[in-house]
Amino acid sequence: MRKRILPRLSVFCLIFAVNSSLIAAEFDHDSVIVKRCQDFKITGDGLTDQWKNAEWINLLQPDPDNSAYNTKVKVLYSKSGIYFLFHCGDKKLTSTMKADNLNLWEEDVAEVFLWTDENFPVYFEYELSPFNFELPIMVPNNNGNFLGWLPWHYEGERRTQHATSISRENGKDISAWEAEFFIPYKLLAPLSNVPPQSGTKWRANMYRIDYDKGSEVPFAWQKTATTFHEYKKFGTFIFQ
Repeated sequence: MRKRILPRLSVFCLIFAVNSSLIAAEFDHDSVIVKRCQDFKITGDGLTDQWKNAEWINLLQPDPDNSAYNTKVKVLYSKSGIYFLFHCGDKKLTSTMKADNLNLWEEDVAEVFLWTDENFPVYFEYELSPFNFELPIMVPNNNGNFLGWLPWHYEGERRTQHATSISRENGKDISAWEAEFFIPYKLLAPLSNVPPQSGTKWRANMYRIDYDKGSEVPFAWQKTATTFHEYKKFGTFIFQ
């Protein structure tokens, strides 16, 4: 049987279509490009010039029409760690815990999950409350059985940097709160793919929890079904 030979133009179109689909899959809504930056000081208000180079990532919320609670995040990375800036629209702060390493998720909180190696079901979880109390834990997840471990020798270059601020209308009514933090790579040891290089991919998710309605209202970058710890549903950070 004689082989069918595609005309050159058809071959070119086919190659272009395949490449375009691959590019679309690589940079779809489940992925975000994390830009590189120089290290900078955490202030809690997101006014540092470095943040101008990062795009806002909107988190999904239960009531998209209620713009008062819009939540968005920026992400950057440097040679020494990864930076996050949360802007959380709000009307009331539910935040009574006044110490680190408590069950911060039971009140208003911003959260980040970093799963650096898909071959190893261990990831880093970081939580920060509106009043700047933190919970940094490493989480081994064995098919849904998980529990966090607090860091050892949590000091010096292994310690996070974090700060928060509260925005008010007319100097009185709360309109939003900001959470800004830096996670050093040395804290993530010995996870693989750390520090990231240009082209490195980490699985990740970002959340915010609000309790204005008296019960937990979750906001998420990538939606999960029953728990924030469904790591196979995380999105992807692609480091520039």
